[in-house]
Amino acid sequence: MNDCCNNKNGGNKGNENKLLPIKFICPVNQQQYIEVAKKTILQHIKAPWENKLDEQKYYFCDDPDCDVVYFGLNGSIINKSELRTVVGKKEKSDNELICYCFGVSKSLAKKNPQIKTYITQQTKEHNCSCDVKNPSGRCCLKDFPKMH
Repeated sequence: MNDCCNNKNGGNKGNENKLLPIKFICPVNQQQYIEVAKKTILQHIKAPWENKLDEQKYYFCDDPDCDVVYFGLNGSIINKSELRTVVGKKEKSDNELICYCFGVSKSLAKKNPQIKTYITQQTKEHNCSCDVKNPSGRCCLKDFPKMH
């Protein structure tokens, strides 16, 4: 499939040639966030054929206390209510979805640690689509709960 989880913006340690992600400030909570592709946003907004996304860069706000999910350089915002997808990072529950490719919630991952092993393997085999299925446009592996 694709290389969505081979993060060009900060994958392997020791890679001196990696590009640093470009961040921009959310107009509501004033925190910095990383860019997200327009194609990702189109997969999550309600009626994308009616939503005219400007030709600009957009960013993903993952703050659960902020209603903004996506925002543009021009100050435009897309709130949670404008999405057809529930954004797990914006929820404060163990039922929040952490893997959109395989439909895994945080509570399910806590109950069955083998799920992360499975998803890691699928990721290595490029059988994921995090770049569009995950509202953040990023790989979900870092979102899995830490097991002790």
